[in-house]
Amino acid sequence: MPNNYRLAKVSSLLKKEITLILQNDMENDLIRDHFVNISKIDLSGDLQHCKIYITSTAQDKVRKEIVANLNIAKSSIRHRLGKRIEMRRVPDIIFKDDVVLDKGLSVLKLLDELKNKNQNNNFEDKDANS
Repeated sequence: MPNNYRLAKVSSLLKKEITLILQNDMENDLIRDHFVNISKIDLSGDLQHCKIYITSTAQDKVRKEIVANLNIAKSSIRHRLGKRIEMRRVPDIIFKDDVVLDKGLSVLKLLDELKNKNQNNNFEDKDANS
């Protein structure tokens, strides 16, 4: 079983190289027109399977379309990876939409709304007491 150091090193290498492929080698206008970022890579312990989580500045519908286009082009991306990195076997890759960022932003928005509501209630209480 590979140790965590090796998994982290291979994940970092994959993230770097896939980012370069997305920025320089992809001919898909949808991917080029929107800022696409790799937020996380989950690599299996045997280095055979890789889940790549994507974030983007695009709206939900467009982001899902970007992920679908990346999954269609995954064999091409994997082929380019094989030319760029020296591994016995390049892992099978699958792209997924990373919704953690959206969930975090929605929680922050709710907290801001509660804070503003609480401040408004405190302000009204002070006016009523005066």
